[in-house]
Amino acid sequence: MATSRAEKVTEFLTCVICQELYTDPCTLRCDHTFCRKCVTAYIQTRPDAVQSKTIPCAFCRQDTKVPHPSRPVEEWAGQIKPSTIIQGLIDTQADIVKTGSASCCSVCEKLGETTPGASWCSECQVSLCKRCAKMPVANPASHDHEICDLSGEVKVKRRRKVVCREHKDEVIKLVCKDCHEAVCQTCCVIYHRKCESVVTIQSMMPTMKYHLRKNAEHLSKKIHRKHTIVQKTNKKVSGIEKNKEKQLMNEVKDITDKQTKQLKADVKLEEIEMQMYRQHCEFIDQALVSDCEMDLYDAYQAWESGAVDLGDVRDTDTADTRRIDDIRFTPDTDNVQHILDDLQLGKIDVTYQDQGTCLPPPLLVDTIDGKMAGDEVEPDLRDITVLIVDGIQTVVVTDRRNKCVKSFYTRNNQLCQSRLPLDNSPRGVTQMKENQVMVAVPDSSKIVTVEVTPDLVLLSTITTSKAYFSLAVLRPSSLAAGGVACVDILDMGGHVLRSVTTHNNETLFACPDYMCVNNKGNILVSDRWEQSVTCVTSEGDVVWRYAPTGDGSLDPFGISTSPTGDILLADISKVTRLTETGDCVTDHKDIGCDPWGLYADRHDTLFVCDEGQIHEVNFM
Repeated sequence: MATSRAEKVTEFLTCVICQELYTDPCTLRCDHTFCRKCVTAYIQTRPDAVQSKTIPCAFCRQDTKVPHPSRPVEEWAGQIKPSTIIQGLIDTQADIVKTGSASCCSVCEKLGETTPGASWCSECQVSLCKRCAKMPVANPASHDHEICDLSGEVKVKRRRKVVCREHKDEVIKLVCKDCHEAVCQTCCVIYHRKCESVVTIQSMMPTMKYHLRKNAEHLSKKIHRKHTIVQKTNKKVSGIEKNKEKQLMNEVKDITDKQTKQLKADVKLEEIEMQMYRQHCEFIDQALVSDCEMDLYDAYQAWESGAVDLGDVRDTDTADTRRIDDIRFTPDTDNVQHILDDLQLGKIDVTYQDQGTCLPPPLLVDTIDGKMAGDEVEPDLRDITVLIVDGIQTVVVTDRRNKCVKSFYTRNNQLCQSRLPLDNSPRGVTQMKENQVMVAVPDSSKIVTVEVTPDLVLLSTITTSKAYFSLAVLRPSSLAAGGVACVDILDMGGHVLRSVTTHNNETLFACPDYMCVNNKGNILVSDRWEQSVTCVTSEGDVVWRYAPTGDGSLDPFGISTSPTGDILLADISKVTRLTETGDCVTDHKDIGCDPWGLYADRHDTLFVCDEGQIHEVNFM
């Protein structure tokens, strides 16, 4: 089993040119990966490539443009993006060491002795004999080190320590979330002292593991879908070729050859995508198995930074990017004699999927009953957000009718609940920190801060000068709050810094019940009474306003943004999708309930609360 797995990984990591493990792997435009030195050598065997200033793929022959062709040919391959995923797999494979053989004790070896190793210290990365294995336990500085017994055949995880490039004697153990950079302690003091969010990599591990597992599940589903498409397409190809043998007509042969070629090209692209997804899944699996901080962080950063493109790798520059959906032969029975005379036995109809408007319907993944012990009446869930707390996905909702905030999460395969009663009816909820939310209580003119453990704990309460229905955190020191006919920018003490009410002498808002912040830091305001969505900056300037009239008019409620920056808007039994510039992409997407609040996570999952339930929907 282990040998089979190792062979599978080695297959992924082998360059097709030199037939050896990748060295400095780089990925071409067609998503095929080679050693950088192999690409350089291959270019020099292709004078046509040098003349056209492109890099041909040794596998599929597709060309990749050279960003800076004026430089020497020997430097062209150096301009191609490195393959983070492949390099991560190589590093991870090299760091998992199989032991149990006659390895010597590292401590005794330094003293000139050769004593067989009996244990392994994963922290110090050394082999120890039975006598020396007692030393870390007795030492206060190393008593918590993980010591593994090496008796028999076992696999030992080698935890990679990454040393700072600038400060050679310091190990990287911190992450600056503001700069998205892993740093050492000295770098943190010198370069990141003004940054607001610096945490240890260890503290991020539960969150990183959760997102990586989620990402692996997402990729596995994609691989399954691609495999199904390949099977169906191959079946169509077989059917066409079988029918072609029966026709004996040049016209039909030309058409079927053309369509068969196109279908086979589609199969090739699907197989390339499946290979990419498998490589990334293997990378994630290796990182999770190693349980090493830096392995996990590298895999997490590769996904966060977009180094892994989960979209299609198809060439968007081709003239016709539509995919064949069906090929059908229809006999022409009304003109049999004419057909026989002209050898026109029928026609081939090719139908295409409309990729602009024919989007897959939303898929309901799960439904949670919003009612729990302590409720006096049926729940009325108004707003929702989702947090990852210590690796546990936690759904937090406000229940207006029962005057409380609720959380739902799964622990040990059991659905767990928590309930925090308030003095009045809550409305809007927004995430403040990784484990904190802020809740608007308009009837009391209060904003409360709640810690999510994932159970709910009241941390603080501030009283405001106005009643606010919706909230959105702009930065650690300020938030946006929607009240009657206004959107106010508040400090964390609840004091109004500025107020947004009009634009070009026209009233902007009537009752902004829902809002969120997009990836540019602008505020998206959903106003049911104005039947509009407005995008404003934190300074109060209007960026755009979407307020269709007539049959397309809005009845908007909850609002959220997708991982791609699109805007998802709850709109009476459906969800409307807008671009980040306020243009309608597709509307009337029925999700089977009347949505109030909604929240989109990074995995194209939409969490929707209607009056008494929470629905988890695969929307994209």
